[in-house]
Amino acid sequence: MELSELVARYDETLRTEAYADVDASANGLQVDSDAREVDHVAVAVDAAAATIDEAATAGADVLVTHHGLSWGGIERVTGRAYDRIARLVDADVALYVSHLPLDGHQQLGNAAGVAEFLDVREREPFATMGGEPIGQRGTLSTPKSAQRLKEELDELPQGAGETRLLPFGPEEASEVAIVTGSGVDFLDDALAAGVDTLVTGEGKQQVYHQARESGVNVLLAGHYATETFGVRALAALADDWGLETTYVEHPTGL
Repeated sequence: MELSELVARYDETLRTEAYADVDASANGLQVDSDAREVDHVAVAVDAAAATIDEAATAGADVLVTHHGLSWGGIERVTGRAYDRIARLVDADVALYVSHLPLDGHQQLGNAAGVAEFLDVREREPFATMGGEPIGQRGTLSTPKSAQRLKEELDELPQGAGETRLLPFGPEEASEVAIVTGSGVDFLDDALAAGVDTLVTGEGKQQVYHQARESGVNVLLAGHYATETFGVRALAALADDWGLETTYVEHPTGL
């Protein structure tokens, strides 16, 4: 498959253009010309030296990641930026990135993956940036204690097993909102939506008092652990398209 076709398929599926004005990430093809053949796709959460090297060792033609190299543009190619780009160029590996489009996709996205993992039903879009969703909300198939949800999130693939629970909502959770990665800024949105529990990756100091005063449970399951679902879904798509795929695991524990 031509790289340009792979990029076009991913962009169309993920609605990349819809997020162009709201995402700091330069989503889409970040490194390489699109005039090349692709037989092998590697996916990873982060575009970093370790994942680039593993993708190259696996023989991948393109690395697809959630966190890329360009956030609001690259002014100078020096230091870590130079090192990472040089590794891609030297190994002849292209880089495709999908940040918020992959968070918010209602079937393939990170929030959708966490919702499926927790058996959340009646799901709908939650939390928007520029009118585009970046999360999901819904109802647990069976109400569970906040502690039970914590224990389930401790078992997330590549998780650190150390989900942090702020148990300020009902003892038994039923209505859940999910924004993966760093999503505590959407606590007020969760409150307005009538949910009793917000699931995200990492927190900020102020969320403790915000959650306590709002009467909402907050679960912090790890930025990395909540964002492995999307890239694995993109690998499954590439596999369906007849391409060889490799999932590069590099958990951060954060």
